[in-house]
Amino acid sequence: MKVTGTGRAMRHHTALVAAALLALTSCGQEPAPAPRAAVTAVPALPEPTGTRPVGLRVLELRDTSRRDPWDPARARELMVSLWYPARHGTTPAARYVTRRESELILRAHRVKGVPADLLSRVRVHADRDAPPAETTGRGLPLVVLSPGFSLPRTSLTALAEDLASRGYAAAAVDHAFEAVAVSRPGGRVTECRACHGSPDGRRVAAVRAADLSYVRRRLLALSGADRRGMPRLDPARVAAVGHSMGGAAAFEAVRADPGFAAGADLDGTLHSPGTAPVTRPFLFLGADEHGRPGADRTWEQAWQRLSGWRRWYSVAGTGHVSFTDYGLLGERLGLAAPGTARDAADALGTTRRLVGAFLDDRLRGAPASGPDAIARDDARIRRHDP
Repeated sequence: MKVTGTGRAMRHHTALVAAALLALTSCGQEPAPAPRAAVTAVPALPEPTGTRPVGLRVLELRDTSRRDPWDPARARELMVSLWYPARHGTTPAARYVTRRESELILRAHRVKGVPADLLSRVRVHADRDAPPAETTGRGLPLVVLSPGFSLPRTSLTALAEDLASRGYAAAAVDHAFEAVAVSRPGGRVTECRACHGSPDGRRVAAVRAADLSYVRRRLLALSGADRRGMPRLDPARVAAVGHSMGGAAAFEAVRADPGFAAGADLDGTLHSPGTAPVTRPFLFLGADEHGRPGADRTWEQAWQRLSGWRRWYSVAGTGHVSFTDYGLLGERLGLAAPGTARDAADALGTTRRLVGAFLDDRLRGAPASGPDAIARDDARIRRHDP
């Protein structure tokens, strides 16, 4: 992939993630030692706000129609975590990441002074392979989630668990060779080949958008013809939501694939080559430094192409990773989160409320609980209409 301005932006994003999650210093310098509290603490993600127990299934999906851009000898292979409303049972608790993934994530960001398995001990709220709850009517609405560049799909666990507790199926995708650590069946762990260079952002967003479309089709097929423990899904109610580069992918997926009924971008610069109108509902949710008009021309350009329902919010006191688990984990480990002034748990809670209200409004037809009502009740949420 060629070196472009978007490649430099992606490298800058990766540095921001490292700094916000793990309090790294600038590139090339040694990180500050972690406080003793970070060594002994076992952090937990916030509890889901819905009433339903949450189950988690991990799937490997293989798209034989495409070659992987990072390994052209292989078909595109995607690891997917699917959270869903579950029955109460005795299945074991899910794990945030494996010990090996924790080790590689911490090593990739040059974090010292903490146990290598620290992230594998983060407490989550789903049960692994729990039987799905009985579904009435059309089936569950599906939300396909795409993480930021270099981040694993698990960085969106708190959002996914919350959606599942409220009656959604939420599928987070690991885009092959674009995260620092991804475990695969048989014990194979892949790392981030895409991080070693300056990939073209447009191409990455397009490949990811194709990933999201494939996952949408494949999950709907599995839930229809051969459920094999899958929850029943409603093909008419599917949304794409992503953080950072994942937000760019979500925009591309909604633009190109009519199977997506709505989409949302969480603080992600866009890389769209098209100019055609986007008729389906779309939500922009940005941090202080990204959300305001004038800060990112790609959002203003995309805003003009949105011909359907559209909203643009920014949240005061937040940074780039405030919309993911990593802002919260950094704070609970006693590590600073540069660029954020708002309590991390509160910022993540705002993200879950706004995204959930948007999806309730657009996929479930519940306008009384829409995102505008959330924004009116929170002075730190700013609505923009460029």
